[in-house]
Amino acid sequence: MAEITARTTDKLRYLVDQLDEIRQKGLATTIRTLESPQGAWLRIEGREVLNFCSNNYLGFANDPELIAAAKAAMDAYGVGPGAVRTIAGTMAPHIALEERLAAFKGVEATISFQSGFNANLATIPTLVGEGDAVVTDALNHASIIDGCRLTKATRYIYQHCDMDSLDEKLAEAARKAPRAILVITDGVFSMDGDIAPLDRIAAVAERYGAITMVDDAHGEGVLGHGGRGAVDHFGLSGVFDIEVGTMSKAFGVMGGYTAAKRPIVDWLRQRARPFLFSSALSVPDTAACLAAVDILARSTDRVDRLWDNARYFQGEMRRLGFDLGHTQTPITPVMLGDEQLAQATSRRLFAAGVFGTAIAFPTVPLGKARIRVMISAAHSRADLDFGLETFASVGRELGIIGA
Repeated sequence: MAEITARTTDKLRYLVDQLDEIRQKGLATTIRTLESPQGAWLRIEGREVLNFCSNNYLGFANDPELIAAAKAAMDAYGVGPGAVRTIAGTMAPHIALEERLAAFKGVEATISFQSGFNANLATIPTLVGEGDAVVTDALNHASIIDGCRLTKATRYIYQHCDMDSLDEKLAEAARKAPRAILVITDGVFSMDGDIAPLDRIAAVAERYGAITMVDDAHGEGVLGHGGRGAVDHFGLSGVFDIEVGTMSKAFGVMGGYTAAKRPIVDWLRQRARPFLFSSALSVPDTAACLAAVDILARSTDRVDRLWDNARYFQGEMRRLGFDLGHTQTPITPVMLGDEQLAQATSRRLFAAGVFGTAIAFPTVPLGKARIRVMISAAHSRADLDFGLETFASVGRELGIIGA
């Protein structure tokens, strides 16, 4: 056994060496184990800590109405879908979710997937291929990048939210007379919290007859009326061709979807590989997603509370002297720059009762490390005040802000 272990270590030496290197540079990710449901507070390692890490914008992840819906669905339909929908059939809750999402988003149709990541992997390479062009923002999410890698379409990358650069890349793509041009952007950029100028993107894309697509993972449940997303925020319903969403952030559950004009959705049902070759979302997840959509459809209270919390916390953090970059949303990046400083800050915060993970390369560029605080409607004003006091104490201790 010792000889086998030694041989295995030798084969994997290149990985062991790289792991050692990223640990020494402060780039290794520490993954903590939760001992409680997601919420404003968590139990980790036997301690109660304030949760500033979760994408649970609206507090749905442990909502009693969602839990009850999941339990009822299991009683009625069981747990799993059995196989892919094209072979085993589609269960009624999946159809109900897709119809409810289409109504909520104000689009012709939606198709659900196992995650937002899978939705991008399904949509991009299915819509464009060899002889086509895809034009994508330089800071788009990894799932968009991977979706672009899966297509044989020619890829053009424009500078982040720069309309002159977008126009330049579209003109370059158009000169090759592609069958189709697909322009893709995040709605909200998850690390900096800025919003893509969808109105200007749509105008530029229209000049070239390009198909427009937005990944609204961090806009769903946050922007627009009652959380209908970035497209609704800009009043562009029916103008943007494709909206990709996730159910794992503001909706608090799991899954993803593509909302679009019916021919697009019909084509995805015929050719999108994550739909054809992977089982559907589980039954309880699907039912919980339905409950979340229903809550948002009947009230804006949670979205309003989220924004009230975000404005308060960000205003106080700036007053203390923290650099929050240029966020326009509840995403609150506390910019630190140095990777070692970010790790040290995360450790000190945790010791003081605040769970705030250091984010560094490759999630963000080298030298752009930060603590990304995720504000939730589930946070009370007392929770936010505790977080502010803790950040102030740790920030002064580490020389991030003045005394």
